[in-house]
Order: sequence, then structure tokens, then C-alpha cells
Amino acid sequence: MSILVNKDSRVLVAGITGKSGRIQTEVMLAAGTNIVAGVTPGKGGQEVCGVPVYDYMADAKKEHDFDTVISFVPPSVLMDSCFEAIDTGIKLLVVTTEGIPLQQVVKIIEYAKAHDCVLVGPGCAGIIAPEVCKVGSHPTRFFKKGRVGIVSKSGALSYEIGKTLSEAGLGQSTVVAIGGGPMWGFTQKDAVALFQDDPDTDVIVLLGEIGGSQEELAADYIKEHVTKPVVSLIVGRNAPQGKSLGHAGAIVSGNVGTAATKLARLTDAGAVVVKNGNELVEQVRKFMR
Repeated sequence: MSILVNKDSRVLVAGITGKSGRIQTEVMLAAGTNIVAGVTPGKGGQEVCGVPVYDYMADAKKEHDFDTVISFVPPSVLMDSCFEAIDTGIKLLVVTTEGIPLQQVVKIIEYAKAHDCVLVGPGCAGIIAPEVCKVGSHPTRFFKKGRVGIVSKSGALSYEIGKTLSEAGLGQSTVVAIGGGPMWGFTQKDAVALFQDDPDTDVIVLLGEIGGSQEELAADYIKEHVTKPVVSLIVGRNAPQGKSLGHAGAIVSGNVGTAATKLARLTDAGAVVVKNGNELVEQVRKFMR
């Protein structure tokens, strides 16, 4: 049983008729995802890859009992689209869109929490349960089914480590890329907690980067609650202070969010901290024996 998504997840694609929506719908269907409907205002009645398109979420809900929405909606209308999706009673909302004003991100996060909806993102690559389904943009060829759970801020880093593990014969239960921040719905701590309770995950891989306090919060949770082995790779160790590198959340201010503080907290929590992908494979393999 993978975390967040599985073969029984019923998915709606918001922004399905846009370029990204069309491409990812085709790829997600090929990966085994059960996509039941799509929404683009003004495009109701069309089909994308055989998936019926509706003008509004409420219209789609009358015909399809979806529980998950993935959004490829532009930033200018994303907040209203997210509220509309959450109002249908979904349990999971994956937001791939970047460039959303932070005031709106706060409102979306709070609205999701108030309605018991898990929000992954914004600006994320989403989720893949290899050889089962995916709700996101992870390239399926990089992953294989197995018992290693991965959580990462960076989509690209999750692709790289997934590929490295797969080539070493170490498959994954679920891979979650939560986005580059600086604000998140679903966090690394949340993923670690779900992996801890997942009977199909034996080893947890936490991929982090400089900036913010998400890794430290995850470390605190690991120290108090996690009994499964955790292997962690933190990138950006040599980054200059005060510079934003790649992700909006990857910026160090003073002693907050430095690689050193994250490494220290994770090590203190009992996680095995590695310096590169090869070391990560070696450590994961030890725990899988």
C-alpha cells in the first residue's frame, strides 16, 4: 500500500486542456492512474485522451466520484480553482503551479486544512507509486516498485535519487516531491510519519536542501516517533549565505536553515546522513539486508 495515492485513487485533472495538462494526463494514464475527469472552464464537452472535460468541478462531481485533484491551472486563477476543488470534498490536492503570491498560498493551505484535504505543493512534482500510479510529473522510467519511501523538496533530486536506487536494484514504495517552497502544505515531517506507518516501506529516504526549517522539524519527529531507518541527503552544503539557489525556500539567513544545522539535527535524531547518491545507495542497501 503506497502513501497518499494508490490504484484505487480516482483523479480529476484541473487545467486538463492546457499544454501541461494534456501531456501529463497522457503520461499519468500510461502509468496506471485512474483519471476519471478533467476541468477547464469553457471547454466542457471535450475529451482529452478519452477523459471527459467539464466546465466546473461541481459539474464533474455530479458524474464522477473523484477523491484526488491535480492542478495545472495558471497562477492567476489558481486560488479560486483550488477552493472549487476542495469544496467538492476531495481528500488530496496536488498543485504543480509555481509563481503563486504567498498571500494566496497561505489562504489555500488554510482552506485545505479546514476541509481535511491534504495539499501537496504548490510548485511540486507530485507523487508516484512506481508501477502502480502517479499524480504528478515524475518520469516513470526512473522508478521501480520496491520498499524504499522517498520524500524530497526538489522534483529533480527525487528523479535523480529514484533512478540511482532503481539502477542499484532498490525499488520504491512511494516517492513524494513536495515543492521548493518557501511555504508548503504537505511537509517532509508529514511524509516521514506516513512512511513510518506504511507496512510496505522498510527504509525512509529524506532528501533536503538548505533554507527553511522543514528538515529540522522532520528530524525532531524522527527522534521521537520513527523506528524505521532513515537515510538523508542534504544538498547545497557549499552555498553562500543569503543567496536563493533554485528554489524560493533555498536561502540561508544567519544560522537558520544552514546545511550544518540540518545535518546536526538529523544525525542527533538517529538518521544516517550521506554526502552523495552513491553513499545513499550503500546505506539503504545495508538496511534492506
